[in-house]
Amino acid sequence: MDARGTADTPRDPVLNYIVQNPEEFAKNLAKMLEHANEAMAAYIAPAQQGEIKSDYSTELSEWMRTLSRVGHYWLSDPHRAFEAQARLASDWMNLYAHAMRRLAGEESHPVVSPDPADKRFRDPDWSTVQFFDFLKQAYLITTRWAEQLVAETDDLDEHTRAKASFYVRQLSAALSPSNFVLTNPELLRETASRSGENLAKGMKMLAEDVARGKGELRLRQTDPHGFAVGVNMATTPGKVIAENEVCQVIQYAPTTETVAKEPLLIVPPWINKYYILDLNADKSLIAWLVGQGHTVFVISWVNPDETHALKDFTHYMHEGIFEAIDVALKSTQTDKLDIVGYCVGGTLLAMTLAYMARTGDTRINSATFLTAQVDFTHSGDLKVFVDKEQLEALERKMRSKGYLEGSVMSSAFNMLRANDLIWPYVVNNYIKGKDPFPFDLLYWNSDSTRMPAANHAFYLRNFYLENNFAKGGLLVDGYALSPDLITVPVFNVATKEDHIAPALSVFRSNKMFGGEAKFVLTGSGHIAGIVNPPAKTKYQVWTDGDSSGTLEHWLATATETPGSWWPMWHEWLTAHRSGETVPGRTPGGGVLTPIEDAPGRFVKMRY
Repeated sequence: MDARGTADTPRDPVLNYIVQNPEEFAKNLAKMLEHANEAMAAYIAPAQQGEIKSDYSTELSEWMRTLSRVGHYWLSDPHRAFEAQARLASDWMNLYAHAMRRLAGEESHPVVSPDPADKRFRDPDWSTVQFFDFLKQAYLITTRWAEQLVAETDDLDEHTRAKASFYVRQLSAALSPSNFVLTNPELLRETASRSGENLAKGMKMLAEDVARGKGELRLRQTDPHGFAVGVNMATTPGKVIAENEVCQVIQYAPTTETVAKEPLLIVPPWINKYYILDLNADKSLIAWLVGQGHTVFVISWVNPDETHALKDFTHYMHEGIFEAIDVALKSTQTDKLDIVGYCVGGTLLAMTLAYMARTGDTRINSATFLTAQVDFTHSGDLKVFVDKEQLEALERKMRSKGYLEGSVMSSAFNMLRANDLIWPYVVNNYIKGKDPFPFDLLYWNSDSTRMPAANHAFYLRNFYLENNFAKGGLLVDGYALSPDLITVPVFNVATKEDHIAPALSVFRSNKMFGGEAKFVLTGSGHIAGIVNPPAKTKYQVWTDGDSSGTLEHWLATATETPGSWWPMWHEWLTAHRSGETVPGRTPGGGVLTPIEDAPGRFVKMRY
């Protein structure tokens, strides 16, 4: 039998990795080099035009300073250093023995296996082809060893340990053999079968993405041409009925003959755009609420530039939430409304509710928080980016422009799940040369927004760094604000797999409110757990646990219900209202003149 095989013999799998058309392969390599030059030209173009590119020296020095503390701990004691080296050497020797047994044709169990949830090594050749199996296990042994070193470094404080662990995970994700052609069986087969056409196309896409990012890589996670806000996203009918420097206020058209007397105002985050709550007809929380007989208003925050540099949390409260409350009550001719805050919009809402309590403002009927943090003691992985030194460096950078680029926050969020949100797309786009799949959620994720310098600095310093609100020491307009001032009924939603506003953080915050507070836990994460339409019948909801102890105890005593939390919330809202209904209200209510159709200009601003 020869290497090609016959009708009765299997094809040699090694041939899957051999280019069958060398001439075509050479042409594609030439195209790849041509596009590589284009990518390099796009990268240096801003500097040639006198524009200042992002300076990563501060971030790099922070990485080096943090990881050097881990290295110093292990190398400063010869016994510890020997112990660490011996542990790694032992695992490598076990891997060598495993490889020798396999070469001899003996059965041998792997020394280490990937986590079942790890998608990087699912191709069968990672296990059946010994070369790739060895690479995979060597990588897993080494990276887990490095993570263990961080975990066992005794002289690190909690924050430094979290940073070191985060940095090691980023390096591990970047250095995975699954990210390189010669060490990934799937990529090697792809390159051989397409004679390198994938590499040429991938480099062309890389050049386009660097040019689109004006010298920075703007990683595409979905087809950028497959969606358009106001066309196939954010299409629920409504009108912009007010606007100022900070926001537009949208009121949605009714779809029921009668509506609840109390209107509903949504305060979304400004770190992302509001239409996550109005993705499309099937995934729109806003459209669903309108269909349940709610008069819905939403704040659409401006995508700021240097003119908004001094707008801080206080401005966003007065010119955002208070402006929207005034508009909603005037349009509906009522004196109370229900209000919702999502993510950082919920943090701003909590501060605003405490401020309203201090000033005797009673216009809020009930408040709902969606994955919103009030106490930042357990504020999740984002906290690795916030300490005194990093914040001072960030504030200097923001002052130079007046804002923080949206791509910075987008990259930070993606880095929290690098193996899901960065490297699969690097591999798919730039090595496989394939266009990413059209996905509305990822299009929204890439539609990033800037942050005004004063606003972002106020948020990071007062909440993430100093946790002043939870401590009762947040001063706004001379008032000391704290969560216990919030006495209106609260519906508080956390998601079980949230890495941005962890369930523990939301649960702890729930205990700080001064009145009735219903804690609800839903499946999935920060976005999918909230954007969970009842018709999809996905995930589950936990309610009514014993909140006197830990989150684990609450969950053990809670009632689990399959499906979405949306209907439960609608029932809760109904129970906390007057029960009165009025005819469906047109946007503006005949009192305010609509400015333009929803979704408005502000949400379409891109930089």
